[in-house]
Amino acid sequence: MPHTQKITAAITAVGAYFPETKLTNADLEKMVETNDEWIRSRTGIEERRILKEPGKGTSDLAAPAVLQLCEKRGISPEEIDCIICATVTPDMVFPATANIIADKIGAKNCWGFDLEAACSGFLYSLTVGASLIESRRYKKVVVVGADKMSAIIDYTDRTTCILFGDAAAAVLLEPNTEGYGVMDSILKSDGSGREFLHMKAGGSLKPATAETVAAKEHYIFQDGQPVFKAAVKGMADVSAELLERNGLTGDDIAWLVPHQANKRIIDATANRMGLSHDKVMLNIHKYGNTTAATIPLCLWEWRHELNKGDNIVLAAFGGGFTWGATLVKWAY
Repeated sequence: MPHTQKITAAITAVGAYFPETKLTNADLEKMVETNDEWIRSRTGIEERRILKEPGKGTSDLAAPAVLQLCEKRGISPEEIDCIICATVTPDMVFPATANIIADKIGAKNCWGFDLEAACSGFLYSLTVGASLIESRRYKKVVVVGADKMSAIIDYTDRTTCILFGDAAAAVLLEPNTEGYGVMDSILKSDGSGREFLHMKAGGSLKPATAETVAAKEHYIFQDGQPVFKAAVKGMADVSAELLERNGLTGDDIAWLVPHQANKRIIDATANRMGLSHDKVMLNIHKYGNTTAATIPLCLWEWRHELNKGDNIVLAAFGGGFTWGATLVKWAY
């Protein structure tokens, strides 16, 4: 293939997996002081999925999602060149969950790594995966967003326990010369946001001790108001900038695929882009916030409504802070 031909990274298959166990708003009413109407009106969430079987981790969500993707594409896991796993809930500190996934599915010829960018993890990973394809070194790169959020949630904290669920979803990236695939990304980060959304202990700064466990410092801490404000502004700004940079308007976009953190943040982003709400993928009511899995889980759920050539915008905002938007021209 002559090097004059531009190569883009096209999404050629999507796979997903979520646990069977549902945690509904009614269930949460029995656990913490909250109620269904309050949760729905503020977040849009009705239920979430929880991986409750003992001895199961994030890799147990991701592996079936990647296997499903291989089956859809008609390839063997041995054909995968690289697995990038976006997660903040790795099975263990090391080895990487990507390694464990590869072992579980028999992807014997691949390398891989985990990428941690909280709720923007899938977008960051998709951009990295696309650049591996564009480098012409790799032909099949799997990007999987997977999180077992229930592992780091304090189910006595009513501000955070209502938000999160467990799931995984994956895309396969392959080289394309027809101009389909990942077209552009604008990615941002601001580490000063860490004070509002983080996990206090468990890292090298504050390793686990009996005291950190007793103080519940191995759970998500979130100061909701500043996070909400930054998310509304960050996600809307970057999505509008992406359109402008590519000479597009809301009319040119078939779908907005937003990170599913809160329906109010999603509405604000759609409004800023001039998009009608029937062009916005929304499944937060069924799964809650599954962190790195939300965007590919939407792609999986809407896969039959995506048409070749559709312009879609993926947008996210996450702890850290991390945020971004990616323009994809659907390839099949």
